[in-house]
Amino acid sequence: MQVTYMNGAGNDFMVLDARGKQLDLSALARTLCEKTGADGFMAVDVSKTADFRLHFYNADGSRGEMCGNGARCICRYAYDHGIAGPEMTVQTDAGPVLGWRLSEDTYRVRLNNPSVLDLHRKGDIAYVELGSPGVPHAVAEYPGDLWRDREKLREQMKALRFDPAFPKGANVNFYQWLGENEVRLLTYERGVEDFTLACGTGTGSVAAVLHAQGRLTAPLKAHNPGGTLTITLTAAPQTLDLEGPTQVVREYDMCI
Repeated sequence: MQVTYMNGAGNDFMVLDARGKQLDLSALARTLCEKTGADGFMAVDVSKTADFRLHFYNADGSRGEMCGNGARCICRYAYDHGIAGPEMTVQTDAGPVLGWRLSEDTYRVRLNNPSVLDLHRKGDIAYVELGSPGVPHAVAEYPGDLWRDREKLREQMKALRFDPAFPKGANVNFYQWLGENEVRLLTYERGVEDFTLACGTGTGSVAAVLHAQGRLTAPLKAHNPGGTLTITLTAAPQTLDLEGPTQVVREYDMCI
């Protein structure tokens, strides 16, 4: 079976076509992510309500509701393999996600809207769930140099990931305000249990918080360690569109 190693702004994933196959996807996630150090695993499946279904698993084999950068990568995979056209709908556990091919390498997806948005879940730390059931995120502003202070922040962000204020656990997103509609991000992800180079749903959650605070006046430019993502947000009706790069790193032929 062919397995594709993909990257979306630093988030890397192992991807395969599982249509018509009986596979232990959780076990495959652990095996394949250990092989490459990937952040997650995705499988394409058939859907009665969309162009295809996305099964997403974290590197530890736990199932995730959705993944923003993963959704962008799976849209490229589906287009490249003739599964869908340049505009597509993806069935996810968090709800349907629309996707668009903008160029060979650039894809946009419409993230699930927040089902929970609490600006003060733990003091000044906000809590956001995108979709229903939602992808959980803790969001906080950091006043210093976020990337320089990364290792100093590790234990604090790890503790927040398991904090009882977030009953599902949380992806922890700290942001540094750089100027009008521009931030720097750092994410500690559940299921990976470490920093990752980018988080698409985390970027969307930060944008949702800034919009609710009245601090966002245009699309948000979000600099992640692995690349820059753009969130375009509208208010009536609300939409969260995530745009950024995708990359096919390598194709593997594996016996599964």
